[in-house]
Amino acid sequence: MKKFCLTAAALAAAALLLAACGEAPQADVEAPAEAPASDTEAYQMPEFSTVDLNGETVTNDLFAEKDLTVLNVWGTFCGPCVAEMPELGEWAKELPENVQLVGLIIDIEGENDTEHRDAAVEITQKAGAEFRHLIANEDFAPFLEGVAGVPTTVFVDKEGKLAGSAILGAQVDKYKEFVEGFVGE
Repeated sequence: MKKFCLTAAALAAAALLLAACGEAPQADVEAPAEAPASDTEAYQMPEFSTVDLNGETVTNDLFAEKDLTVLNVWGTFCGPCVAEMPELGEWAKELPENVQLVGLIIDIEGENDTEHRDAAVEITQKAGAEFRHLIANEDFAPFLEGVAGVPTTVFVDKEGKLAGSAILGAQVDKYKEFVEGFVGE
């Protein structure tokens, strides 16, 4: 029953994201609904264990690998998500050593969803987006509840806490601006 509820919550979040895909770029959006009210306490990403597009297991230990992780939430159904992939692929190659770019694909529904997995592989290969792409599962439900649409990009520090505000829409220049400010600190 618990797994059903988590899956239902993840699917509901995905439906909201689908509805918002393609909207005009908006200003920075707030952190997920679960985020604390205090400005001094950052939102902690949920613990997760998932796989990436290569089938490798990935956990939230991923965030400790670099000082900053740029987490791009996207879906294969989303035109703006697909359109920004080539630019993200190029940018990933130019990032400083202490920063990594990671994609989080929200519309692959389990290991047996070969249709969406194959679409994601095709999109990333065609775009040259060779950075790691995670497959969202029910572990991400608390985080995805607060994501208003895709693409959404958030910045996660090495402790797994959100740094700054989420950016809704394909706004690679804004992602770059945040990273430059973070690295310059």
